Amino acid sequence: MKALVNAPENVVAEALEGMALAYPELLHVETEPRFLRRSDAPRRGKVALVSGGGSGHEPLHGGFVGSGMLDAACPGEVFTSPTPDQILAAAQAVNGGAGVLLIVKNYTGDVLNFQLAAELLAAADIPTETVLVDDDVAVTDSLYTAGRRGVGATVLIEKICGAAAEAGKSLADVARIGREVNAAARSMGLALTPCTNPQAGQPSFQLGEQEIEFGIGIHGEPGRSRIPLAKADTLTEMLLTPILADLPFRSGDTVLLFVDGLGATPLLELYIVYRAATRIAEQHGLRISRRLVGSYMTSLDMAGVAITLLRMQEDWLGYWDAPVRTPALSWGATPC
Repeated sequence: MKALVNAPENVVAEALEGMALAYPELLHVETEPRFLRRSDAPRRGKVALVSGGGSGHEPLHGGFVGSGMLDAACPGEVFTSPTPDQILAAAQAVNGGAGVLLIVKNYTGDVLNFQLAAELLAAADIPTETVLVDDDVAVTDSLYTAGRRGVGATVLIEKICGAAAEAGKSLADVARIGREVNAAARSMGLALTPCTNPQAGQPSFQLGEQEIEFGIGIHGEPGRSRIPLAKADTLTEMLLTPILADLPFRSGDTVLLFVDGLGATPLLELYIVYRAATRIAEQHGLRISRRLVGSYMTSLDMAGVAITLLRMQEDWLGYWDAPVRTPALSWGATPC
């Protein structure tokens, strides 16, 4: 493989060191145990948001640490869950007295380790709630999970819950909002190429030149099927059809449309997919009130795309528009 790394075993540590140097005004990196926190944390009286997962999905989660989103993120090794001691230390470091919300993608290792950390936090008399993200409609009971996988809705939950916490909402309210956002979101993705873990040095699976993995998981785990490569408009419709049917979305719904690159997909192609997704959504009577296009939840160097649709509630619009300042997501009061 060709990659800008020094030693495969050091990729996470060196990347975190680089982030700390690039964004000293936004975040601080702790090394023992390893986590990132807001540079101004803890914020007294504010619910603290903590998330995390295996590295390799950047900018998730460390790129979303900052004002208006996460208070802390716990990076594991590549595609490996963070440990309970990381999660516990991060939560203790950012707890401002109003409790801690853990945002957990539904992968077996993440669920178990965050659950243990939650029990340790409870034993330390730190109020804790958990939001489990399971928005992927592609498959159930995949290689890494029992039940549906947590994918693109994670980004949306971190933003909306982050704004709610910033606005002074209680731990119970922020947790409720997170669960409601998860319940109203559906996602699905496809891969054009496999990803390559630097520590393995070879692709995680094989695809033919004219073959794609439809319903891919973010660790390269299989999706629904291997299908022939097709035009962007056709593939976009194939992704949106099960998404629209699953909730189901109905004519008149106000939605947020999120088109996410998986790591090696140019924006040029993502905008082509967004164009097609907009047309299909409007044909179904949906009103797209908010949108996000770019690579926010990736799978190393995988080429591909994922689409997330969120049925918006009126109060979520304000939380989405609220100011945010993190390495990967930053805007003022202007809707995006």
